[in-house]
Amino acid sequence: MDITDNPLNLSPAILFQMAARINKKRSFLFVSKILGKHLPVNPHIALLGGASLGSLYYQKLGYQTPFGISDMVEAFQDSRRAKDLYELLKHSPLQLYDPTLFIGFAETATALGQSMFDVFRGPIQYLHTTRDFVKGVEPVISFEEEHSHATAHRCYPLDEDFFGGPESIVLVDDEITTGKTALNIIRALHRRRSHSNYVLASFLDWRSEADIDKFAQLERELGITITCLSLMKGKIHVTGSPGECETGELGPSVLGKGRVEHLFVGGYFEHISHKSVDSSGEENPMHYLKATGRFGVAGSYIPIMDEQIMKCGHYLQSKRKGKRTLCMGSGEFMYIPMRIAAAMGEGISYQSSTRSPIYPYTGEGYAIQNGFPFASHEDSTIPNFFYNIQTDEYDEIFVFVERVNNLAVLSSYLEAVQRTSIPNIHFVHFAKEA
Repeated sequence: MDITDNPLNLSPAILFQMAARINKKRSFLFVSKILGKHLPVNPHIALLGGASLGSLYYQKLGYQTPFGISDMVEAFQDSRRAKDLYELLKHSPLQLYDPTLFIGFAETATALGQSMFDVFRGPIQYLHTTRDFVKGVEPVISFEEEHSHATAHRCYPLDEDFFGGPESIVLVDDEITTGKTALNIIRALHRRRSHSNYVLASFLDWRSEADIDKFAQLERELGITITCLSLMKGKIHVTGSPGECETGELGPSVLGKGRVEHLFVGGYFEHISHKSVDSSGEENPMHYLKATGRFGVAGSYIPIMDEQIMKCGHYLQSKRKGKRTLCMGSGEFMYIPMRIAAAMGEGISYQSSTRSPIYPYTGEGYAIQNGFPFASHEDSTIPNFFYNIQTDEYDEIFVFVERVNNLAVLSSYLEAVQRTSIPNIHFVHFAKEA
C-alpha cells in the first residue's frame, strides 16, 4: 500500500486489518475496525465512522465542524471519547441548506450511510440499496456490483419521485477499490433524472489511475461533477493468491447450552406494509421497519427515530444479564441495532452477520480468527457468517432480526450462536408481535 491522502492522519492500524476472501473475483479484504460489521467494536465508535465522513463532506462544502481532527482521532481509539463526541453531534448536528440525498450501499454500508446522514439536519433524505425482492414492487433503480459475491442492488423508495429533485447525491460505501459500483449507480440515477453533483464518500479509496480516469470520463460524458472523499486514499499492489495454510475454526462443533430468550420490540417502531419473496419464491409477509431507510427516510424523521431507539434501548438494557454484552445486527439490518446497542449502557460491543465469506486463520495480525456459518433466516439458500467470537468472551448476546415470520427459520442462526458457548442468548424481533 502507498498512502497518498490521509486527512485525519490516521494510522492504517486504526482503520483496518487484512484477510483473505473466499471469492474468485477478489481474493483479499480490508476488514474495517470501525465499521461494526465483521469485527466487534464499541457502537459509538462505529457510529462515528459515518460522522467522520460527514465532517469531511461538511468541510468540503466550506463549513466548520464543532470539533477538531484530533478529537475524531482520539474518539476512534477511546470509547468514552467516542460517546462524548457522538452525543455532541446529536445535540449540535451539522446544518445543510441545499437538498441532499444520501445513499448507502448494501449490505456493508447500510449503517455507514445512515450514520453519515444522521449527523446532518436540513432538506436531507436517506435510502439504502437492498438485495431483497419486494413483492409486487418494481425497483425504481437497479444496478450491479461486479466484484461482489452478491451483485444485484435494488432501490425501492416509497415516493417514485424520490430521485427527482435537484439535490446533490452522496453515495456512501466502506471502501472503493475500482469504483465500478459507484459508476453503475450514477449511470442508473442519471437515466432516471439528471443530477449535476455527485459525492462518493468512503473509509478507503484504492482506485488506480485508470479507475480514476473512468470517473473523469463519466463526468465529461454526462456533464456532471463527481467528488470523492475518504479517510484514507492510496494505491494497492496485489501479488500472488491466498496460500495453502491451516485455517482457523469455522466455530466449535459442539453446541453450547445457553439460555435462549425471544424479545419482541416491534411496538416501539413504525412499519411499512411491504412483503418480500426469497430466491425460492417463499413469501415473508412480515412488514419492514420504516426507520431503516430501505424505502427512504427524510431528515425530519430523525427526532422521531431517536425517541423510538432510546425507548427500545432502555427496555433491552433492563433485560441484560451481564457486564460483557455483544449486540449483533443481521445482514443489511445494521443501523437500528447499532443505535440501540449504543443506548443499552456500558460494556457493549457491536458487530453484524454478513454474506461475505472469509478464510479464518489463527495467525498473528490476521483479521479473522474464526467464523460461524449459518443459513440466512431471510433466504435459506444464502450462506451467512459472523466472525471473531472467542470462548468466554461475552456473558450474553442480543441478536437483532427485523422480519421473522416463524421461529423455525432461525434454527440455523441459533445453532451458530450456540456454538459460541455464550451463556445467555436473546433474539430481538422487530416485527409486531401477533
